[in-house]
Amino acid sequence: MFENSYIKQRIEKSEQLRKMGLNPYDNKSQRNVTIEAFKEKYSYVLNSESKRDETKSKSIAGRIKFLRLMGKAAFAKIEDQTDLLQVYYGKDTIGEEWFNEVKKLVEVGDIIEVKGYPFVTQTGELSLHASELKILTKTIKPLPEKFHGLQDMELRYRQRYLDLIMNPDVKKVFKTRSKIISLIRDFFENKGFLEVETPMLHPIAGGANARPFITHHNALNVERYMRIAPDLYLKRLIVGGFEAVFEINRNFRNEGMDHTHNPEFTMIEFYWAYKTYEDLINITQDMFDTLIKELHLTTVLPYGEYNIDFSSPFARYTYDEALIKVGGISEDIIKDSKKIKELLQTKGITFTRELSLGALKAELFDEFVEKKLINPTFITDFPVEISPLARRKDEAPELTDRFELFVAGKEIANGFSELNDPIDQYQRFEQQLKAKEGGDDEAHEMDEDYINALSYGMAPTAGEGIGIDRLVMLLTNQQSIRDVLLFPAMKPIHNGQNQEEE
Repeated sequence: MFENSYIKQRIEKSEQLRKMGLNPYDNKSQRNVTIEAFKEKYSYVLNSESKRDETKSKSIAGRIKFLRLMGKAAFAKIEDQTDLLQVYYGKDTIGEEWFNEVKKLVEVGDIIEVKGYPFVTQTGELSLHASELKILTKTIKPLPEKFHGLQDMELRYRQRYLDLIMNPDVKKVFKTRSKIISLIRDFFENKGFLEVETPMLHPIAGGANARPFITHHNALNVERYMRIAPDLYLKRLIVGGFEAVFEINRNFRNEGMDHTHNPEFTMIEFYWAYKTYEDLINITQDMFDTLIKELHLTTVLPYGEYNIDFSSPFARYTYDEALIKVGGISEDIIKDSKKIKELLQTKGITFTRELSLGALKAELFDEFVEKKLINPTFITDFPVEISPLARRKDEAPELTDRFELFVAGKEIANGFSELNDPIDQYQRFEQQLKAKEGGDDEAHEMDEDYINALSYGMAPTAGEGIGIDRLVMLLTNQQSIRDVLLFPAMKPIHNGQNQEEE
């Protein structure tokens, strides 16, 4: 990687700095103001008569993004995490001898520190008039000239550091992501929830229907599973007496990747004793309202080709109502397994012949309903066969007190009144075991310790999970999950393949 002629020239310049007694990777910075703060603090200079304030002296530091040499002087654009600032330096400001060296040794991409006073250029731009210039980091690889023009988006994901250097809008997305997570944490803490941490390595893969990553614990000589969901551990805490808990953390699922799926992803899961799924619907609506307000967003947000209306209240349908009113399927079909199978066959949709009525409804929902749920929509009353951890409805035992929130044709949240009957839970785990034996490698395993915990009594509880990555996608108008993950999962590069040629 160091054989490129341009890289060799930069390495030679770093060696030249060392010969001059200067460390090209100096660790001593005297920066005392960010660029954003500099601009805010000295904006008054723009309106002053002299267009400068030589009584002020500040040190800024950052990466050179633009450099223009003009014989005896130079203009540079320096960027730090907060903003971009123009800097002027010349023979008359930093000294002729040092200026002549800087002309030869400093290039776009280098990280420098400059000290000087605020002034306004003839073009009306607030800038820094430098009296001192110090090289902090000499870069040996030149920045791309037209990074925005790259057709291979994968290079941006593989070299996210380069993406962040060259694309300010990318930084904004991840700053917004951080703000969203912070707001969610504050929201739940203000509601009286306690933030907790539960294990990442599980002895049993459970909590969701998904294929786990498997690893081996050498000291114990046992297999462990990267967690697919924290549900069963959080509910153990409810059994133990905590009444409102949440966790924001990673889950891992050994499944395919697409624009909304990554093998590791972030979720918030929360559990609330003495509450029902109706309370979860209300708090979810409240959370969205809070995020829209605190992020200073409008209630109608662009997302790809859609304009999504987040106005309260969100739309709401039962599972069967959605099949009829959104999916356009007649009521007599959704009540009859045989008719559903005939419809699926007619549409060329493959399915397992032995599926129950509830599971067949799920096939219909995935095909005819989900993609049409653009504006935020709560779907309730899920079939019990596809809700192994949810509480049965008292008035309709074939259904559960469960809901999912859909936006832009994708699930964003899943919540339900929790099943706290240990006998019912044991029987459902047994059904899941039969499904696993029948070839369903995503079905739940039997977790006897969880049954044991429920046997000591879990208060009436409601729990919910919300996908943070998909939520950030929605609120920042990003069409791929890779655009909201700093380091998304990528296919390995073949040996000897240059990343920049991929």
